[in-house]
Amino acid sequence: MQITVISGSPKGELSVTLQSVRYMEKKFPEHVWHYVHVGQTIRSIEEKTEKQGEIAELVRASDLVLFAQPVYTFTIPSQLKRFMELLFKVDLGRAFSGKYAAVLTTSINFFDHAAHAYMRATLEDLGMRFAGAFSADSYDLLQEKERLRLEAFAGDMLETVGRRRPVTRAFAPLVHKAWNYKSGEASPALDVQGKKVLIIQDRRYPAENAGAMADRMVARFPGADRLVLEEISMAGGCLGCVQCGFDHQCVYAGKDDFIAAYEERIKTADILFFVMKVEDRMFSALWKTFFDRGFYNTHTPTLRGKQLGFLVSGPLGQMGPFREVLTAFTEWQGAGLVDMVTDECCEAPLLDALLDTLAERAVEAWERGFVSPATFLGKGGMKVFRDDVFGRHRFVFQADHTWFEANGIYDFPQDDKRAMETNAFMFDVMKDPGTKEAIRKMLKSEMVKPIRKVVDRLP
Repeated sequence: MQITVISGSPKGELSVTLQSVRYMEKKFPEHVWHYVHVGQTIRSIEEKTEKQGEIAELVRASDLVLFAQPVYTFTIPSQLKRFMELLFKVDLGRAFSGKYAAVLTTSINFFDHAAHAYMRATLEDLGMRFAGAFSADSYDLLQEKERLRLEAFAGDMLETVGRRRPVTRAFAPLVHKAWNYKSGEASPALDVQGKKVLIIQDRRYPAENAGAMADRMVARFPGADRLVLEEISMAGGCLGCVQCGFDHQCVYAGKDDFIAAYEERIKTADILFFVMKVEDRMFSALWKTFFDRGFYNTHTPTLRGKQLGFLVSGPLGQMGPFREVLTAFTEWQGAGLVDMVTDECCEAPLLDALLDTLAERAVEAWERGFVSPATFLGKGGMKVFRDDVFGRHRFVFQADHTWFEANGIYDFPQDDKRAMETNAFMFDVMKDPGTKEAIRKMLKSEMVKPIRKVVDRLP
């Protein structure tokens, strides 16, 4: 069997993810494994049609295409995202249709599920047959039981391809009605009382819905700052070098405009609107570069207390995983998610009203100082970082450790002395069967009692 490995890591042969693939290759030497380092060579692939032709030829001769990459900022690296976009825009994508595909990621298991969902949905859109996905912790190869688990996955994947087994489709094709949005009469400008409003978009999108949506938002905030990503220099995507972990110093410092823009325009804003157009199940590779490059702040939230709104052109309502990523990003940052407005309504007056309402609610939320409590997406994500930074990666992410200590992120329940003493006492008391049964009957009323007192005190 011939296997083409699409490596999405910008680190090439130094990729941690790639080591899992090399391990599988040695365990299954009867197969021929070819490697394409798209994460490391994406600019060359973009610019040279002969490179695209070489990849297409390799894929056509293969029985399986295995996508292997790390998880960067809620999903795949920007370099691989750009490659996925190319598959839909050039003839290269035709070579992938009908082939079996699989996905392997390594991470600390922070939103690896979102990366897998995006990859599976996109590969299915290409007409590929999904043969499985595997999410490894970055250090799994150091443990025998995890090596055995990887071998079992590889065996099942190869068996599926070898026997040409039918596979299920997890994500329905997207259905989106194309229409031309033209904004109606402008609504009055909003008074932001000196607060800074920033409208960020990857491109200007002239004569497209995303551009018209952004223009209407700008009209509501005449004094707003407008940051267009393609109009500032970004030397490249995140390299995964983690040098920023010590002191938030990025390897790109002084080499492009990104860090200055982030420090001077994004961190200082009070209300931010993100304008984007759906590109194969997610935001564009340019937007992904923005989110990845923001990792120079590592796991330290930089948008705490700010109000965020998203303007999305495309079928966001059909893409639960994408919406989840935007929600999780906002919650993990400690920001307020005002709303997400899309052009799916296909009615200009309604879209005008939705955009106006988003603008008004963003100002009102800022005035109230309201940030909705984080759900599992935000709380669970921060706890993953909390445990990882406190433990095995404290040396690497020293800047995070300092910030986590100063901001109460290390909220380990085993450090709650009062809770520990109460639990010890109750365990001891309940050794008596009669007391245990009495407490069992009281649980429901006792759980709500202190909370009801707060409500009952109100007039």
